[in-house]
Amino acid sequence: MTATAHSAPLGLVGLEKKSLREQALTSLRRAITSGELAPGQHLVEIDLSQRLGISRGTLREALRQLEQEGLASAGPRGRLSVRHLDAKEIHDIFAVRGVLESLAARTIIEQPRRAKLVGELRDAIEHMDAAQSASLEEQIEADLDFHRRLCEVSGNETLLHQWNSLEGSIRMSIMFAGLDRATSNMSVDRHRDIVNAIESGDVTIARETILDHMAGAAENLVTEASGDH
Repeated sequence: MTATAHSAPLGLVGLEKKSLREQALTSLRRAITSGELAPGQHLVEIDLSQRLGISRGTLREALRQLEQEGLASAGPRGRLSVRHLDAKEIHDIFAVRGVLESLAARTIIEQPRRAKLVGELRDAIEHMDAAQSASLEEQIEADLDFHRRLCEVSGNETLLHQWNSLEGSIRMSIMFAGLDRATSNMSVDRHRDIVNAIESGDVTIARETILDHMAGAAENLVTEASGDH
């Protein structure tokens, strides 16, 4: 790691003495999602513990969680690095998301209180719309919040658990083609199409809309990235 890496960065700042592990996780996730900690970069315990102002023991707990979430991966001798995805993994991640979220949509459609649940999804869309004029980090979080909310309102706890287990990989996919290019996948209108399809009550249309959304998002990331090389 270069000397400049020790300057005060945006995501990795000193932490308060409260829930240090959770604060460390939040800070590390943001640093990875923003590219401050780049794909393939070694996660050096001494450096990170100093920059975050925490013990190496607390840092190790946070790093273990990052590995479980798919944001970090172990290499030779167990050294952790920021995970680096390839094109196949991107397609695989979005394919699984498509299956999970289309199941969530079907479950919502089949519920008698569909109108109320659709209203909650529209609130998430409004949050996404408001974030368009905010920071890039807020745009990313609003996009993730919409998809997480889609799974939450389905009421299927197992489905939500599986989606949450993918969140680290989803965050890594954002970095695959670079943040500027990834924002094209955060179109409010494309997400509004999903809600409209659910509101229609047509399970087939909702499923196809979500699968098309995910396939298009994956292809956009892979195509944009390959075009840079």
